[in-house]
Amino acid sequence: MKYALVTGGSRGIGKAICIELAKELGYNILLNYHSNTEVAEKTKTYLEALGVSCDILKFDVSNFEETKSSIEEWKEQNPEAIIEVLVNNAGITKDGLFIWTDQNAWNSVINTSLNGFYNVTQNVLKDMLRSRYGRIINIVSLSGLKGNPGQVNYSAAKGAVTAATKALAQEVGKRKLTVNAVAPGFVKSDMTADFDENELKKMIPLNRFGEAEEVASLVGFLASEKASYITGEVININGGLYS
Repeated sequence: MKYALVTGGSRGIGKAICIELAKELGYNILLNYHSNTEVAEKTKTYLEALGVSCDILKFDVSNFEETKSSIEEWKEQNPEAIIEVLVNNAGITKDGLFIWTDQNAWNSVINTSLNGFYNVTQNVLKDMLRSRYGRIINIVSLSGLKGNPGQVNYSAAKGAVTAATKALAQEVGKRKLTVNAVAPGFVKSDMTADFDENELKKMIPLNRFGEAEEVASLVGFLASEKASYITGEVININGGLYS
């Protein structure tokens, strides 16, 4: 029973990634979500209709103990299951100029993206090392590479995960684990729903926002055997806006 764990997997890019990994690679899905049980259940039903198993785990990736207990409990209940793929997708934004960014806006964004990467990866990495196989794919951002005004907290969090990706890849490569990052630009999702697409797309050479499914296709490639010689990379998917 080979599973892919996707954090923030109930909707948007996370949901598209779950569907890609199930449909194209045949993975059973371990779907993490934080609060919206109804949406998570609908995604679970959709995935199971594709012919794979889907277990949903409700935990806050920013909380280490909650994350650890949830994953450990699932492992105990599923002793034959192996998590081969981890996609660290969960993230939040609390945008605003840095001078007006309070501690809550700073800490909550850092805790979800950066500490969430630590909390989840720590709890699956040892098993991957033992089995000498694994794919870790971190969803970062254009913001963490070039920086975006009004997103100093988000840029800091995603920039740190980008650096961690490169370092971890060097630590675990000898055990046939790959660690890569995918950096979307403007992609249609809940996170960009309030953006002025007509205005922003003028900056993008391809003249449009990306689709969640396009990001998912890239993640699916990195999770596959075809990408077995790619590690420590950050791959941009932004319509040519930045490279």
